[in-house]
Amino acid sequence: MSYESNPILDKLPKHLKQFIKPQNYEDYTAIDQAVWRYVMRKNVDYLSRVAHSSYVEGLKKTGISIDQIPNMYGMNRILKEIGWAAVAVDGFIPPSAFMEFQAYNVLVIASDIRQLENIEYTPAPDIIHEGAGHAPIIANPEYAEYLRRFGEIGCKAISSAKDYELYDAVRHLSIIKEAHGTPLEEIEKAEKHIEYLQENMGEPSEMALIRNLHWWTVEYGLIGEVDNPKIYGAGLLSSIGESAWCMTDHVKKIPYSIETAHTEFDITKPQPQLFVTPDFAFLSQVLEDFAHSMAVRKGGLSGIKKLINSQALGTLEMSTGLQISGQFQYVIEHDGKPIYIQSKGPTALAYREKELVGHSIEYHSEGFGSPIGKLKGINIAIEDMGPRDLKAYKIYEGEQISLEFEGGVKVEGTIVTGTRNLMGKIILITFKDCTVTHNGETLFLPEWGLYDMAVGQNVVSAYNGPADLNSFDLITHEITESTIKPKKSAQRIQLEQYYQQVREFREGTNTTISRNKVFQIIKQEHSEDWLLPVELYELAKQSNDQEFQQDILEHLENIKQNNPKVGHLIDDGIALVDASLVS
Repeated sequence: MSYESNPILDKLPKHLKQFIKPQNYEDYTAIDQAVWRYVMRKNVDYLSRVAHSSYVEGLKKTGISIDQIPNMYGMNRILKEIGWAAVAVDGFIPPSAFMEFQAYNVLVIASDIRQLENIEYTPAPDIIHEGAGHAPIIANPEYAEYLRRFGEIGCKAISSAKDYELYDAVRHLSIIKEAHGTPLEEIEKAEKHIEYLQENMGEPSEMALIRNLHWWTVEYGLIGEVDNPKIYGAGLLSSIGESAWCMTDHVKKIPYSIETAHTEFDITKPQPQLFVTPDFAFLSQVLEDFAHSMAVRKGGLSGIKKLINSQALGTLEMSTGLQISGQFQYVIEHDGKPIYIQSKGPTALAYREKELVGHSIEYHSEGFGSPIGKLKGINIAIEDMGPRDLKAYKIYEGEQISLEFEGGVKVEGTIVTGTRNLMGKIILITFKDCTVTHNGETLFLPEWGLYDMAVGQNVVSAYNGPADLNSFDLITHEITESTIKPKKSAQRIQLEQYYQQVREFREGTNTTISRNKVFQIIKQEHSEDWLLPVELYELAKQSNDQEFQQDILEHLENIKQNNPKVGHLIDDGIALVDASLVS
């Protein structure tokens, strides 16, 4: 798939580029453009009063137009001035990938746009949410750095197997809810499945907790004073329903803190409470506090267990800096400490995010196991031994040796060689004719080949993904379900044509159409459509055709009586026109 690149996008790793798709701007219909214009006009009118000052300023800086859906590759030419870029994707992508894009200063934009029926709110990510919600705020440097740092830390968060199941369920709901004509029973079934999963997630993973922080800040955050906050969260900025609702007393306002990580959310309902940060700098402070609780900084037995439970590719980093990347199978522990770790399947070894020569997934195709800790009865750890110490303890090339670690792991064999890091510390020892046991249980046999033993007194870090991105084939993402493009009826195609004619008339590219004739056809053949009559009212108001205005207002009153749910949308549309054309 082709897309227009730039220097920021050029730096993206290949495994992220697999999620990018062309925006296909020509796929937007005149109805889509009208939806964008209505939401943006209403947003700018209302949000200029209740949003953080960075919002309106950011709209100008990022080149986002009120009158037409942004071409994101045109946006890129402006975004690069603030060090960011944008790409199109197909709806929800895995949370770790979403956050990793952020770490590279790339805004992920779901390029589809909500249906007119869901104009106030949609659970599906769309270009209104991403382009009109996220993009303007990143023009604020303090917030932009928070977003980048969040991605950097968030993509290292360890998920659970249930997180992946929930992601698939949420993606499915967002797709069918935006698909025209999906039966209500199917939507309700999908919503109940999500509720079931959410109620049975067990102990929340790091990814679940950091996603909560993301939701209550980046998506639904308020800023300022608790009794007089402003909006900065993209979910609120892009929802003309919730942006008004959230400012009422019906929504509880709570000071933002690290405890917010334990407040779950439901994407199918308006939020019952929101969290208020005093300023953008405080967001970064809470993020760093949370990062201190993560396995990427704590390591240890708990970090190893998190990776095992994730059933996914992750990395353990030893105190020597040696990094072991793979899917971890089990850990042997003693007195609350890990004494042996074992991965299964392809595993790679690295140092400072660069794969060690000769230690690729082809070489360690069946997994990798190693003791952790200090030798029994010896105060100095192997990693702290200098050349003389190593020779004294016979940890030396060509020596046949038996190493017994605290906790009972024994490594017996002949040393072939040692691998050192840049500081001269030994990080890996290779044995031949090697047997590894623990309390009588065999962990490695000589006939399995050379044995590579990691050197490290403890595990200092555990995190999602590989140390060296080039060690594994990460181009494996398969979209199980794509956004549904319905087959259009002849009536729908006709309605789109009338929207296009009105748009061309307003923009002055075709002023030969009869607005009255279009209105009469809409009344007769598309009597439930309310947005095009509102646009026709704007044209009637501009030409000061009072009789035409009255006809349209009477028709809109009929629509309101037949469909009260859209009454406030019609009233708001009329009010916007009247306010904009006051002489």
